[in-house]
Formats: sequence, C-alpha cells, structure tokens
Amino acid sequence: MRIMGLDFGSKTVGVAISDPLLLTAQGVEIIRRKEENKLRQTLARIEELIVAYEVKELVLGLPKHMNGTEGVRVELTMEFKEKLERRTGLPVTMWDERLTTVAADRTMIEAGIRREHRKEYVDMLAATFILQGYLDKRNNEIGKQTGEDNI
Repeated sequence: MRIMGLDFGSKTVGVAISDPLLLTAQGVEIIRRKEENKLRQTLARIEELIVAYEVKELVLGLPKHMNGTEGVRVELTMEFKEKLERRTGLPVTMWDERLTTVAADRTMIEAGIRREHRKEYVDMLAATFILQGYLDKRNNEIGKQTGEDNI
C-alpha cells in the first residue's frame, strides 16, 4: 500500500508517492494542463499512477491563506477533491499546504538549482512536502497509540 500526495494548482498538479512502509515521500511528476478547468486528462493520469503504485489513499494540499482564511483556490481545490473521490473511489485527506511552496523553493536554492529551472520542479517538491508532513503526523500518532518511539 502507498499514499499519494497532490499539490493542485491552476495549471499543474504536483505528484508525490510514499514508500511501501509509509515513511518517506518521493516526488514522481508534474501533470500539466493547458487550461485550468480541463481536468479530464489530469484525473486520468492520476488514475494511471494510482494503479501503477498501488495507492490506497490520497492527500491533497489545502491552499489556505497565511492568516488561515480560505479563498477561491480552496474552493477550487475542494471541487477537485470531490472529483478525485468520485473518480477513484479512494479517500482524500486534506492537508494544510501553507509554506510548502516556500520550503520547496528554499530547498532548490540550497541545492543550487538555478532560478529559471526551479519552476519546473516546485509543484512536485511541494507535493512531496505535503505528503511527508502527512506521513510524519500519521506515523507519530500510530507511535503514540502503540507506545512505540518514532522511527
């Protein structure tokens, strides 16, 4: 079993996948579309990745404003969540994605990736941070329930 993390944007969806032990997240790809509302091919590609990686759960970034309020992007993301659930039949967990893009950008700067190339990777890296945050919280809660230390 694996979990898929998604960073839903106006023209892209960053995709990350957990390892089989549900400990780490790895970026897989960025799904690009020409128009914001054209989601059929995006959803089809997500379905292909779900089958290929044997995904049983999805985590979708929730793009709240820094002050915690919700705007238009949250509304569009919630509509995308409903489409994902209907199309895949899998549970979709919403995860606060505030600062994941900033963290992704900072990571690429530290890695020496040039500014003009960062945009190519930022969504996939943001999806990785979204999924890793979810996995860490999930594993921490499981550790508390079983009385085991975190890995």
